[in-house]
Amino acid sequence: MEISRTHSWFDAIKRVERSVVFQGFIISIIIVAALTVGAKTYPLPYGIDKAINYLDTFITVFFLLEISLRFLASESKVRFFKEPWNIFDMVIVAGSLVPISDTDMVLVARLLRVFRVLRLVSIIPDLRFLINALFKAIPKMGYIALLMFIIFYIFGAVGSIFFQGVNDKLWGNIAISMLTLFRIATFEDWTDVMYETMEVYPLSWIFYIVFIFLTAFVFLNMMVGVVLDVMTRETAAQDQENQENNHQALVEQISQLQAQVSRLADKLDAQQGDDKHK
Repeated sequence: MEISRTHSWFDAIKRVERSVVFQGFIISIIIVAALTVGAKTYPLPYGIDKAINYLDTFITVFFLLEISLRFLASESKVRFFKEPWNIFDMVIVAGSLVPISDTDMVLVARLLRVFRVLRLVSIIPDLRFLINALFKAIPKMGYIALLMFIIFYIFGAVGSIFFQGVNDKLWGNIAISMLTLFRIATFEDWTDVMYETMEVYPLSWIFYIVFIFLTAFVFLNMMVGVVLDVMTRETAAQDQENQENNHQALVEQISQLQAQVSRLADKLDAQQGDDKHK
């Protein structure tokens, strides 16, 4: 009896935690939490500021209850702590419990309250999928970033050698030259820099065109291609996993139906045997 009651409570908690209404309510609370953080950056009247503080306390308590409910609804408690997004949510909730005033951790507590907006990522599966794909693409993107740094370094050295006499503030040394190249790569008034050097070196436009072609077109498209490739593979893997789960669920349903049919057949055989004895 106790076991059945425990299972009923567990199923009820699981249904509530996974319901669309509850998930939508969590998303609404996260959005409200983000708005309260933004509102605190403005000078507010005392009454409104106090109301926002009460609202912040309610949001913190709600997040604590929500993470507790998710823990209770988890079938495997060990697996719950192995999930990175659960650990992230627990850190954010634990940080929100730190009092904002009269402590040495004021800035840390405020920063963690700002990061509560990121809980949207852990709640919405599609956002979680995008972030996971981005993390898996980072190693390959790191090699592309290293190659970009090499190109920046080479062009920075060349620019410092040739253009230092034109404008020492932009090409004084390799570090400043690389910063100038970053400005050129982002198209921030890069033509002014080019025209300035072209007055002394008329063919210097070749330097800028080649650099922009490599950074803005080649390497940027390589970054996008890596992310798209990882997302495509992750989508295929997720679809295959869903198919396997659906197949397993179908097999379990068929086995349950077969078990029910065998039980019904046994009952019919037993009834027929009783009728013959009578």
